[in-house]
Amino acid sequence: MSYAYKLNEDVRHQPQGPQGRATTEPPMVYTIIQHMPIESDGRVRYRIRAKSEKIERVVTEDQLSYFQ
Repeated sequence: MSYAYKLNEDVRHQPQGPQGRATTEPPMVYTIIQHMPIESDGRVRYRIRAKSEKIERVVTEDQLSYFQ
């Protein structure tokens, strides 16, 4: 399995609530800063950094979308 997003690419992250529920918060713009090891169940992970705040997260690819 390969990574869909490149390093230093801007993406939107849709936060999830408890147990994967959707939240009412709008998606934030982040930059891909690291490709993380792929999880044992095959999910691709990334380390991302917020553009507007000093926040870093590790997220799975299904939580991201391209930023236009």
